[in-house]
Amino acid sequence: MKPLITILILVTCFVGCTQKKKTIKGDTQFQLELNAQFKDASTSPLKDKDRKNFESLEFFKFDSAYVVTAILKRTPDTEFFNMKTTTDEVSKERVYGVLSFELKGNPYQLNIYQGKELMTKEGYEDYLFLPFLDETNGLESYGGGRYIDAKIPKGDTMEIDFNKAYNPYCAYNEKYSCPIVPRENYLKTRIEAGVKAFGKH
Repeated sequence: MKPLITILILVTCFVGCTQKKKTIKGDTQFQLELNAQFKDASTSPLKDKDRKNFESLEFFKFDSAYVVTAILKRTPDTEFFNMKTTTDEVSKERVYGVLSFELKGNPYQLNIYQGKELMTKEGYEDYLFLPFLDETNGLESYGGGRYIDAKIPKGDTMEIDFNKAYNPYCAYNEKYSCPIVPRENYLKTRIEAGVKAFGKH
């Protein structure tokens, strides 16, 4: 009799657990990975109350027009400077290079940065940081601008996928210290790609 009870308990638990574990949402690999990170208590920047009912971040619909090839002009002699953050901390960054690209027929430029601390961190030696502002900020997207992660390319071109633009952690929780996007990285256009503002339903 005991084995039957054990089986029943296991089946009940399995059904219950399966029902509780909701499928991760997302239309692209980037969206799936980001939603999984935000759902996981060990990696999520969300406050507990927000994470409890979290199902998905809001994204602009994927648009291949926002995947562009940029020409990278390296600036090897630039010095590290204190990039301001949302707290009293500063982030030691240098302009690694200037990216020139066309978006929907118009020319744009963005500075791409390299962090002094990350350069010495294992696995991040080739990491570059691309923060930007655009005309959706404060409307559909987070007011403080968004970030894109990049790696040092072998050649002089780099793909920028604005569909992978994400919000700083401080957009979700003020306890985080986030670099403030430098004004020179303002794009005078609407970037309708990537993550939208949090909590605007």
